[in-house]
Amino acid sequence: MADNLTNTAENLALDWILGTGTPTRPTAPLRVALVTANGSDASAGTEVTGGSYARKNLSTAAAVNGATSNSADLVWTGMPAATVVGVEIWDSAGTPVRLWYGPLAASRTLLAGDEFRIPAGSLTLSLS
Repeated sequence: MADNLTNTAENLALDWILGTGTPTRPTAPLRVALVTANGSDASAGTEVTGGSYARKNLSTAAAVNGATSNSADLVWTGMPAATVVGVEIWDSAGTPVRLWYGPLAASRTLLAGDEFRIPAGSLTLSLS
């Protein structure tokens, strides 16, 4: 998900890099959400609901050459019937803040009870 930071995340990064503000680090752990309609810089997509769906904690390695990726498989079991078209990354604050968003390379239609998996190394995050 290159260059898919939300406006909020872009402002946090710029304020931190330029020293023009005192941004608060997003509340850990970061969580991955699945969406049935993609969002934009300014607005969230439509998150999957139903079944056993819940956001998954994201773990990553340190960035190398301006990018990083998920260091463990992300697995959702007992999914509702849905077509997943993208992902979003949120912090885990009491009122969560959306930081990243992006479409999947190919959408996936699920039947009720299906599993959805993003293998380790497949969710790439970069600032370029």
